[in-house]
Amino acid sequence: MLYFMLNLLKDHFNSRFFSILGPAYSESDYVPLDLSHQATSEMALDLSTEFALQDYLEIYLKERQAKAAFGGYLEKRSLYDRSSYFGDSSHSHKRNIHLGLDVWAPAETPVYSPLAGKIHSQQDNLNYGDYGPTIILEHELKGGKFYTLYGHLSRESLYSYKVGEEILLNQPLALLGTNEVNGNYAPHLHFQLIMDLGDKAGDYPGVSSETDLEFYKNNCPDPNLLLNFKS
Repeated sequence: MLYFMLNLLKDHFNSRFFSILGPAYSESDYVPLDLSHQATSEMALDLSTEFALQDYLEIYLKERQAKAAFGGYLEKRSLYDRSSYFGDSSHSHKRNIHLGLDVWAPAETPVYSPLAGKIHSQQDNLNYGDYGPTIILEHELKGGKFYTLYGHLSRESLYSYKVGEEILLNQPLALLGTNEVNGNYAPHLHFQLIMDLGDKAGDYPGVSSETDLEFYKNNCPDPNLLLNFKS
């Protein structure tokens, strides 16, 4: 069923670019960004607070004459070392491999869904380093169901729609949150594709340990399948 749905999605999108931040952002406004452990170590980038990364992103985008940066699927990151929510670094289940695609842009930037769907669930995930306000959409394609998750939103985004409400393709879904509400990160969207949500609601792991990676790689394929960013 997984491979059937993946093939359906590939056929549906057919390499068409989708601006997840809406029509105000063209394809050329997005640039790739590597935040893997190796890259941030080489840059000597202090990730202990959100502010150093926020300052770095501002310079990074300005130098490239871009408005947003994207990347991160299956990146092994030291970004999560600052929070005990992801486990102790000495533990075999330490979670530090990113399962979504991050899109870094200013707070209050609108977020759009690449597919019509309905609100499955929403929740404010308040742990330090967690998603903060989160919306999960349920989608159907030729009889099959799958889900997309949108994390690090503004708190007001949780009151825009009710569970079960339909979301149209060109309808703004939410706004990006500030660091005060988004889990203490520089403003960005965590976008994740989930094939089987199980019994989860308003939340789903967005970072995996090495031990659990094979399961999550299968259940959370590369979300760029829906957006078609060119690196």
